[in-house]
Amino acid sequence: MREKLEQIGRMAREEIAALAQNKESRAEALEAVRVKFLGKKGEITSVLRGMGALSAEERPVIGQLANEVRSEVEKLIDKTKKEIENAELEYKLRAEEIDVTMPGKHSEAGRLHPITQVLNEMTDIFVGLGFQVVDGPEVEYDLYNFEKLNIPKNHPARDTQDTFYINENIVLRTQTSPVQVRVMEKTRPPIRIVSPGRVYRSDAVDATHSPLFHQMEGLVVDKGVTMTDLKGTLELFAKKLYGENARIKLRPHHFNFTEPSAEVDLCCFNCGGKGCRICKGEGWIEILGAGMVHPKVLKGCGIDPEVYSGFAFGMGIERVVMGRFSVNDLRLFYENDVRFLKQF
Repeated sequence: MREKLEQIGRMAREEIAALAQNKESRAEALEAVRVKFLGKKGEITSVLRGMGALSAEERPVIGQLANEVRSEVEKLIDKTKKEIENAELEYKLRAEEIDVTMPGKHSEAGRLHPITQVLNEMTDIFVGLGFQVVDGPEVEYDLYNFEKLNIPKNHPARDTQDTFYINENIVLRTQTSPVQVRVMEKTRPPIRIVSPGRVYRSDAVDATHSPLFHQMEGLVVDKGVTMTDLKGTLELFAKKLYGENARIKLRPHHFNFTEPSAEVDLCCFNCGGKGCRICKGEGWIEILGAGMVHPKVLKGCGIDPEVYSGFAFGMGIERVVMGRFSVNDLRLFYENDVRFLKQF
């Protein structure tokens, strides 16, 4: 058995030394050697299983020799494993060497879309005036999009807000006004909110219309709120966004959810009020609708119109952006032409 152990030690040394000649799969080959000599069914283990047949005098001698051979093989395997790992690491470092003197690849920096830029500016203005920003679902119930805004089914006012129906009772919202209703149902006055977001209408695409666009609506409800508060808020907003020379005007109009109501026009940014293609020769561009919240809408949300009053307004953000950057066609914002977008 002594000769057998000495032979095993010699074979292990030879096979481990032979790994230096094999440059490929050295780690796998070394593992195979370990299993062959040190595994549960390995050469040394098989010898140790036969020690029961030895005499009491031979057993400790052979046991010591077996441990010496095992220890030697283990040390050789560990040493060789470290050599293999170091060699592989060195090869990997050489293969992945980076020439820091070479010019790098240019990465184009992204930037905010002009609509997002102006939306952020508008939000900052209203937050500075004490408004809170709230959000709501784009897929909305007909109840909130129309009926609770005093636009019952089959009412002619729905024709001007022709939208996309999911089913009879669910639509893509035509405005962010439903957010106002949801807030009034859950919050007691005073209320001062703005609700920006995407809205949808079945409009033909032209220089100032799109079936998908962005809107920001505002709502103030408190005791003693008047039309004067509405006009002052909108004038301040226009001057903050367009500069101190910005001018707006209010024209009488009709909205089912406000009474009295007004269309709010901005002096044309393209012609300065002289008349052009953008303003259709009128010198003014409609940017939003506004008015005092209809008593019926307040009452439907559980707010006593005898105690509280309020104003609401809503504007298409794309038209505001057009005025902010003097862009003459709304469609440019959606064509993803980097040459156009990088200007902003």
